Amino acid sequence: MNQPVIDLSPKVSDEIRKTTCYMCACRCGINVHLKEGKVAYIEGNRDHPVNKGVLCAKGSAGIMQHNAPSRLKSPLKRVGPRGSGEFEEISWDEAYQIAADWLEPIRKDNPEKLAFFTGRDQSQSFTSLWAQAFGTPNYAAHGGFCSVNMAAAGIYTMGGAFWEFGQPDWDHTKLFMLFGVAEDHDSNPIKMGIGKIKGRGARVIGVNPIRTGYNAVADDWVGITPGTDGLFILSMVHCLMKAGKIDLHYLAQYTDAPVLVNGDEKSPEFGLYLRDENGKQLVVDRVTGKLAAYDKPGVKPDLSATHRAKGVTHRPVFHQMADMYLSDEYAPEAVAERCGLPANRIRAIAAELARVAFDEAFELDHAWTDFRGEKHTKMTGRPVSFHAMRGISAHANGFQTCRALHVLQIILGTVEVPGGFRFKPPYPKPATAHPKPHIGMTPGAPLNGPHLGFVHGPDDLALKEDGTPARIDKAFTWENPMSSHGLMHMVISNAHAGDPYKIDTLFMYMANMSWNSSMNTGGVMEMLTDKDENGDYIIPHIIYSDAYSSEMVAYSDLILPDTTYLERHDCISLLDRPICEADAAADAIRWPVVEPDRNVKGFQSALCDLGAKLGLPGFVNDDGSQKYADYADYITNHERRPGIGPLAGWRMGEKGLQSGRGGVNASQIDNYIENGGFFVEHIPDGANYYKPWNMDYQAWAVGMGLFDSPQPYLFSLYVEPMRKFQLAAEGHGERQPPEHLRQRIKDTMSPLPIWYETDQQGNEGFTINALTQRPMAMYHSWGSQNAWLRQLHGHNPLYLPTKLMRQNDLTDGDWAQVSSPHGEITVPVMEMAALNENTVWTWNAIGKRKGAWALDKDAPEATKGFLLNHLIHELLPPKADGMRWANSDPITGQAAWFDLKVKIKKAVAPKESRPEYPPIKSPVGQGPDTLAWKVGK
Repeated sequence: MNQPVIDLSPKVSDEIRKTTCYMCACRCGINVHLKEGKVAYIEGNRDHPVNKGVLCAKGSAGIMQHNAPSRLKSPLKRVGPRGSGEFEEISWDEAYQIAADWLEPIRKDNPEKLAFFTGRDQSQSFTSLWAQAFGTPNYAAHGGFCSVNMAAAGIYTMGGAFWEFGQPDWDHTKLFMLFGVAEDHDSNPIKMGIGKIKGRGARVIGVNPIRTGYNAVADDWVGITPGTDGLFILSMVHCLMKAGKIDLHYLAQYTDAPVLVNGDEKSPEFGLYLRDENGKQLVVDRVTGKLAAYDKPGVKPDLSATHRAKGVTHRPVFHQMADMYLSDEYAPEAVAERCGLPANRIRAIAAELARVAFDEAFELDHAWTDFRGEKHTKMTGRPVSFHAMRGISAHANGFQTCRALHVLQIILGTVEVPGGFRFKPPYPKPATAHPKPHIGMTPGAPLNGPHLGFVHGPDDLALKEDGTPARIDKAFTWENPMSSHGLMHMVISNAHAGDPYKIDTLFMYMANMSWNSSMNTGGVMEMLTDKDENGDYIIPHIIYSDAYSSEMVAYSDLILPDTTYLERHDCISLLDRPICEADAAADAIRWPVVEPDRNVKGFQSALCDLGAKLGLPGFVNDDGSQKYADYADYITNHERRPGIGPLAGWRMGEKGLQSGRGGVNASQIDNYIENGGFFVEHIPDGANYYKPWNMDYQAWAVGMGLFDSPQPYLFSLYVEPMRKFQLAAEGHGERQPPEHLRQRIKDTMSPLPIWYETDQQGNEGFTINALTQRPMAMYHSWGSQNAWLRQLHGHNPLYLPTKLMRQNDLTDGDWAQVSSPHGEITVPVMEMAALNENTVWTWNAIGKRKGAWALDKDAPEATKGFLLNHLIHELLPPKADGMRWANSDPITGQAAWFDLKVKIKKAVAPKESRPEYPPIKSPVGQGPDTLAWKVGK
């Protein structure tokens, strides 16, 4: 019989090029298969340290992202009114000239009139350098509306946090507890890790009002009331301390628990550490009974001893913790109703954490030497680990909640030990190792230092001599003193109000601020198009760079078209957001695996050109010629300080190529490409735990250039800079807060983590919590024009718990009117049982403005898709004092997206989701009805 001939192994490609994915922030390694020079297929790179060959749907669908019909094709100049989307194509030379005509005069006279803010890019060390060279104090990235509470709380408390900063010890942990983590966060590594630990019988506890993704596979789901995570965590701290289930040795040796604190309420140093003449924190030595610097060789810090001197009693931080957390106000019975959890369940979870941490403790035979010179033959493992992200961060009490979670980890002794949470290089680094924010501005010259950083008291605030904010976003002011990532969500509204001053040019990259990246979406669109009494735009010039025809494009005056991630050079650097693992330092590149077929440039390369045209220091040579031909040239040849560049691999040493430190290597990018697009340097065995105190790790880190000398330090259960702000609010010191902020600073800036109600003023009658969550199939608005991924999330319902569905006589497919103190939407609903009973939610960034993203006018994203953003405002409803306070964390300024309260009623089904906005014209038009192509023969 004749059998058909079937090729079971068809040729997939002519060539494979290895680079780094950009479909989320995991930065996985990918193999890009090419046929006849075009992208045919994308798979995971099995040799890559992040994903080890695993690739999610987003990563595989990157081919659709690369070929999206919404890609911008050329630089554009607006020719119609803002918001119309009417543009004409221009050359790059003309685009640069227009930008220079706007930027040169303000740099010469008043650099602060440029506000330069970037979205979810991964090159912030470079963009911040450009802004610093320009001289403006107004620079930040998207962290202020994303997760600054998580990052800053971790760094101030223990020198690092979750996400890029650290990870669970997947090989040894036996109990993994995660808080508020949506599916797009660290997707592949978490999926791989959960699979690994569940495979050997470890338990997973998920704390989230919504049971999807990671929480759906958790052994125990805790459907907490939004915004009460900190109360739940501190109640567990109460239980553990009351039961004595804490690691006293760990607290004494590696934290500030034994550090002495001034107890004189009348002293201007009340609540501050006792320090020696060298500024080192002092403890009482348990052996001698005398004062000693915390790091004195041989010292055994005492957790209980006090010290009396000059009539003042100094008590250890541990005493302060006992006073606060043993109080009945944190007992499970006192917090249960607010958290939406039974008291016995809170106790049971705390008991399980203690049981695993102490009863299942183990030891590794790794000898190591600590920073006091003491030699250890073993490492004690406490196999409990935690992970958290935006869910607990995006509340007005998020900073203290994130700190509370770190304190919980620390009192269990589970940070930087086998089985616990572990830092990824270049972390751990305490807040004191980071720069402070700089605002020193001189017309025609660079800013006097980095824009962002960590303040250590009122003297570090970004205030002008008259006490007004130096930055357009009011970062590092009394309103939000510790705003380490800036406040991107406040830039447009502040610039429109001229508060604290007016700007001339708003320059943004990958920040869809006229749609899903903005609170008060309708209001922001009005601000961007609003004119003054002379008929001129209140924000005179807007320059924007994006790869796609997003909603923000229509509201801009000049468009610098970016490439797709497969057409560009990128540097995932140790200076920025590297791809390290707990056992290794690692970084990576992207490179043009295919060349653009449009007149576009990678944004960073465009900045090299524009920086040279403007004559910015660091972007021109001594003769005025352009210093870096493009971003690849910068990556290769730039040195942040001698021997330290953007990439740590294959640097030039006296005896050849070396890692970490070294001179410029002209072939460095080629070396990366040959290695699959990444570099890895493993930490030596025995140096890979106890990193903040392990002298072998400290020596390795110095050799790698992570810091210039060993930097051991204590974890800060008690964050002293916060006490300094409280002291100022109490009337001490020369720099004083305005009267209307004194009480808020006293109430919220406790140096030990606390929980407080978020400001619900004006929410009477709005009693339902409303949340958004990023779907696993999306990372950014980009996902909406990806033909494969659109089939997963073409439109989004509002999910309601069974109780609210019944109360409002709703069934699946019905429509509901959802309103807040700020706005109203009408949307389709669906029932979801695995949901906190007083919480509704939807997927984020699904809804699209008609005309954007090359979508059809009847695309489901534009007709049934919607945003909760229309219900949120950057300001809270008016209070009795007549002021409108920012809808953000009062400590860091992080946007409080998840404090939204709504009410719901059944509605007659409209033709389309509301609000409806008229279509905008897209410079790329509408995509084809059928999106298909064949690569190769």
